[in-house]
This record gives sequence, structure tokens and C-alpha cells, in this order.
Amino acid sequence: MEKIVEQTLLYDFYGELLTVHQREVYEDVVLGDLGYSEAAEELGVSRQGIHDLVKRVDRQLAGYEEKLHLVERFLKIQEDVTQIRELAAGDSFGRQQAAEVTQICDRILNEL
Repeated sequence: MEKIVEQTLLYDFYGELLTVHQREVYEDVVLGDLGYSEAAEELGVSRQGIHDLVKRVDRQLAGYEEKLHLVERFLKIQEDVTQIRELAAGDSFGRQQAAEVTQICDRILNEL
């Protein structure tokens, strides 16, 4: 998985477990594409401090995933629903049933 996608997913699932300061810095640097130097200047800390905080948060988020596996489960469910949707679009279902299955899958995917 591409690193920024992985970081975003981990943050989406576990970001609320971080402190307010960690969330603000991580959002600015990783999700907002603000440079370490810019974030450091804005917060009045060193560039190294920002770098260390981002690395520490990355490890923390990865640790949560190692224990809870929420992102892994989410991706599996998403994959399964996509597969169901593709099967429903095939010729083995009647049109009415396929439309209903597709509609249910769309609803599940939107909720994820």
C-alpha cells in the first residue's frame, strides 16, 4: 500500500487516540503537506522536533493497527463487498436480484 494512503487510513481509524497536539502536527505535515520547517516555524519548535513527532505518531498508529487490525478488517470487507458487487453484475442472477444486491453493496461501501 502506498505510504500516504496507509498513513491516511491509520489516521482515520486511530487519530482520535492521539493528543490534540499530535493530531494538529500530523494533520499539518502528513495530511496537509506542510513541510517540517514550516510546521516548526509555525509552532515555534525545531524542525527535528516536528520530524521526531511525526515518526513517533507513525509508529504509534502502526502499533494500534498491529493490536486491533481495524484497517485490515476494513480493507477485507471492502474487497469482499466489491467482489459481491461484481458477482451480482454477472449473468447468474436475475436482473431484479442483481439490482437489489448491487444496491445493498453500494450502501455498505458508502458506510465504510
